[in-house]
Amino acid sequence: MSATTDTVSAPTTRASVTADASRASRTGRTPRRTAGEGGRKRPGDWIVLALGILVAVLIAAPFLLILLNSFKTPADYAAGGPLAWPAHISFDGITKFWNRVDFPLKLWNSVFISGVVALLAVLISILNAFAIGIGRVRYRTWIVVLFMLANMLPQEVLLYPLYMMFKGIGLYDNVWSVIIVFTVIQSAFGTYLLSSVYGTFPKEILEAAALDGAGRWRVLWRVIVPISRPTLSVLLIFFFIWTWNEFLIPLTFLVSNDNQTVPVAISLLQGDRLMDVTTTSASALLGLIPTLVFFLIFQRTLARGITAGAVK
Repeated sequence: MSATTDTVSAPTTRASVTADASRASRTGRTPRRTAGEGGRKRPGDWIVLALGILVAVLIAAPFLLILLNSFKTPADYAAGGPLAWPAHISFDGITKFWNRVDFPLKLWNSVFISGVVALLAVLISILNAFAIGIGRVRYRTWIVVLFMLANMLPQEVLLYPLYMMFKGIGLYDNVWSVIIVFTVIQSAFGTYLLSSVYGTFPKEILEAAALDGAGRWRVLWRVIVPISRPTLSVLLIFFFIWTWNEFLIPLTFLVSNDNQTVPVAISLLQGDRLMDVTTTSASALLGLIPTLVFFLIFQRTLARGITAGAVK
């Protein structure tokens, strides 16, 4: 009896709204609305929106300055400063940097190193995380902590021992020296992340695959990798961008002009006492465009990978 009474006394939302509207039409008053109802924004929403716009402006300001000064002549920059609009569009800075450092070769070196590092680091991370997270090796927690600590080491600590090692094996001033170093560094982070992901992998799926006669190698490539593809895509994109932006290790181990990357080539434009701001801005613009294009191409993949585990 009480359940029936509760059901009758609890009107549905649509019925209650209709009743409020009918009463309001009879009395000439509009029904009351709760805070935030009907699309109204609260003061806190406006504050968050203003802060978001401010952060976006601060992030975009350096790029806008680079874009503005890349198409100036040195005379325009000296006359109006960095914030003035150029008197006319000039491509002298871009042309000068393109020819001075042989930009297509530097671009190929950066793309090759970043692409190979991203692929190898993701592959090694998958194998390590499969052994640690799903293989359930002994002392796996301490192994994951070791990978995390290795990823936290500053690069300055690694320079001298790596220099002596690459000198000894003949890989100094070779792009493969940088590829090896960054593959190890990036795979340490990837192993730490994927081990946590694979550690929570549903056991029912693994047991079902084992009952179907799948071995461990087949379970890895036919079950685990396809399911974790969004996470792997995020790692691949981040590894590429992180390696592209690296400066210290390529500067140390790639001394010849034919092996240098784009960030190293940009740094060579700056002298001790003199710097051409327009050419430097043009070089920064050319160095930024490839990563920006890469990010825009894989933007949806990145968004899907980040939000893959947010909802069920």
